[in-house]
Amino acid sequence: SRPARGSTGEMAAPMSRGSRGSEPGAAPYGNFPNYSQFHPPEGRVSLLPQGLLRSLFPAATRPLLGLDVGCNSGELSVALYQHLLGLQDSDSSPELKLLCCDIDPELIRRAQQSSPFPSISFASLDIMDSGAREFLSSFLQRFGRSSFDIGFCMSVTMWIHLNHGDGGLLEFLALLASLCTFLLVEPQPWRCYRAAARRLRRLGRRDFEHFRSLRINGDMAQSVTRILTQDCAMELVCSFGSTSWDRSLLLFKS
Repeated sequence: SRPARGSTGEMAAPMSRGSRGSEPGAAPYGNFPNYSQFHPPEGRVSLLPQGLLRSLFPAATRPLLGLDVGCNSGELSVALYQHLLGLQDSDSSPELKLLCCDIDPELIRRAQQSSPFPSISFASLDIMDSGAREFLSSFLQRFGRSSFDIGFCMSVTMWIHLNHGDGGLLEFLALLASLCTFLLVEPQPWRCYRAAARRLRRLGRRDFEHFRSLRINGDMAQSVTRILTQDCAMELVCSFGSTSWDRSLLLFKS
């Protein structure tokens, strides 16, 4: 079906299954209500060179299209937009249309209310749902494009993996590789998987359905790199080091 349009003129996205309560463990998709307070955006953007987009696309003559998957309430999306464009030198910055999505409609509402940049749009959708794929295709078609110039996947791979299993992780990474020319990924290490499972158990909830059957485990940055390079025909361009909470920032190119 054709996407509906909301009062802002932006396409409306499918609603998500995301939900959360007051406890962090009640965010089974990683949709924490105050995520940026315990993982501040500065911890990521400080590892990235200023004006990265300008160096990746030195001859860009049309607006660049970006996709941020799992944007939470948008603080990191806005920080990435500012930092990577080098807005202090706006005359030489490429134009970027950044589409940010999250499974939690409440977080998306907060992001829409707080974002200072009209070139950043937000949509509530479940990236693993077929309706989300149709929405992304419709967004690209508005610009006459078939793919995004750059994608961001910041601390999202674990939640896809826990909720959709090994097959889901492979499908997710293949989707991003097919959608994005460049892809910046921040995989969560395996200890974060164990911590997420413990939070659920402390709340008296059942384990993640796939947690104990995951065969892709251990060094997750290495596993994600292997999947993207061997299975998805991407190239590892650069590792920008690790955050203070031990998460690697990896840039791939299709």
